[in-house]
Amino acid sequence: MKYKMIRRRRRDSTTNYTRRIAMLKSGLPRVVVRKSNRGIIMQIVEYSEKGDRVVVSARSGELSEFSWQPRSNMPTAYLTGCLLAKKAKGLKESQYVLDTGLYKPIKSSVVFAAAKGSIDSGLKIVSGIEADEKRISGEHIAGYAGSIKGDSDAYKRQFAAYTRSGFSPESIKHAFEQAKKKIGA
Repeated sequence: MKYKMIRRRRRDSTTNYTRRIAMLKSGLPRVVVRKSNRGIIMQIVEYSEKGDRVVVSARSGELSEFSWQPRSNMPTAYLTGCLLAKKAKGLKESQYVLDTGLYKPIKSSVVFAAAKGSIDSGLKIVSGIEADEKRISGEHIAGYAGSIKGDSDAYKRQFAAYTRSGFSPESIKHAFEQAKKKIGA
């Protein structure tokens, strides 16, 4: 039964077993980062023969407690990483390995922004992570919002979710700093 599941997961391209085994050989717990259309999910996972065990988990939806409107963007990913590190403060593990799943490790991606948030908040992740600080703080979003402000139809279409919740995309950097401060990063 177990062998059939492994074959199915490989055939459906839901698990890259070559990469997974390489991570498991390190013996370190993994920081798993997953991105969806609605948010970011981060977990610290330990391997067990009976199945992986999730030790700590953070979801971008939890950021609304810190006055942040969660989206699936780089500032949200960074803040989710900070939140995971805050929740993991009491763990005895000293190092972790980054598990990006099927995502390709692309410089300055959302997955790396989440890992950078964890590193900046105290987790030691063994990986070569590069992320652009301006994109992490949301300056690119504010710049784009300012550039299309004159075209009201395009602005409304692009930033309707922001404005519905009473959030101005032009002030995203200030909101990011406030949320980061509230998390304690």
